[in-house]
Amino acid sequence: MVTEPARRQPTLDAVAEHAGVSRSVASRVLNNAPHVSRSKREAVQRAVRQLGYVPNPSARALATRQTGAAALVVSGEEPSIFADPFFAQVIVGASAALEEAGLHLMLCLAASDRGRARVADLFRCRGADGVMMMALREGDPLARAAEETDLPVVFGGRPVGPTPRWYVDVDNAGGAREATEHLLARGRTRVAAICGRLDTEAGRARYRGYRDAMLAAGLDPFPPRQGDFTESGGAAVMTALLAEHPDLDGVFAASDNMGAGALRVLRRAGRAVPGDVAVVGFDDLAVAGIADPPLTTVHQPIAALGRETARMLVALIDGQDPTPLILPTHLVVRSST
Repeated sequence: MVTEPARRQPTLDAVAEHAGVSRSVASRVLNNAPHVSRSKREAVQRAVRQLGYVPNPSARALATRQTGAAALVVSGEEPSIFADPFFAQVIVGASAALEEAGLHLMLCLAASDRGRARVADLFRCRGADGVMMMALREGDPLARAAEETDLPVVFGGRPVGPTPRWYVDVDNAGGAREATEHLLARGRTRVAAICGRLDTEAGRARYRGYRDAMLAAGLDPFPPRQGDFTESGGAAVMTALLAEHPDLDGVFAASDNMGAGALRVLRRAGRAVPGDVAVVGFDDLAVAGIADPPLTTVHQPIAALGRETARMLVALIDGQDPTPLILPTHLVVRSST
């Protein structure tokens, strides 16, 4: 009597292939993990029934080691950075999106050696289901760490250097160009720029937008003068600009905080705004509305930046392949122009 060979048990890879999903998605469905789309969940369940797949208990135990959390890594050292109006709005948007997906939000500061070591440990030990990276500067080793980890990583704002595969950003160059064109349309011809940090992509892109608008109008752009996105940085650059170019009649400040600092210096110097010098900021933070005079500014959707970055991360964790996203900006005209 000839016995038939025992039928080989189907594997998780076979289930994934049959369902048309990745192995990780199939694993998440079998372990009843959250944030998997209904269609993919049903496809995996159908493949399990059709193939007669029986999960391996040991493998199942390993696969269920999910942290239930996503990390927001900011390249900064001071905990007070999270109280900055910009990052506060980012956190509001990101936490809302993660809550919808059943994930907790972890906040990590990572500019010091100690902070970077903590993030490296998070990557190595898979201390989160995914990571959002923000405020990286040129040459930041966190960018390399993000490339090497197998954790899902999304950048909130593109870093300087090679463009990452997954990111959400705002139209920094387009917003700065619109701000400068607004000043030129008001008849200003000696328009200076107070730049943000030029070791960040946001700082560089906003200067490019200013420069492009000046060149398109046949005017010479001022060389970049770097502030640090703070009110004191804007005041310092404005003081130097007035000393070197007393005839300037317009200022594009690459952040509202720097714009508020510039207004303070102009007022102290006896320059009427907008009579003598018109000023435009960038961000549309609360400080723009209470400045003296209220500051014309470029609105960027900050909460949406956090929300869409988190949503893209959730999609990655779900096994999807989302496309990068650029959020639009628009000008908000107030009394400073």
